[in-house]
Amino acid sequence: MLPIKIPGLSFSWKRALGITRVKQNFARATGIPTTKSGAERKIGSTIIKAIFGK
Repeated sequence: MLPIKIPGLSFSWKRALGITRVKQNFARATGIPTTKSGAERKIGSTIIKAIFGK
């Protein structure tokens, strides 16, 4: 028998263990993004500011 899927209901083991909250708190406290896209965005903006002085 297949498990019944309930729309909008999912389970995340990272959220269950509290990893998500730790990463969020770290990012807020240090200003360093913990996602790949966030880090790339921050590095890019830093380089642009260094070049153009804004």
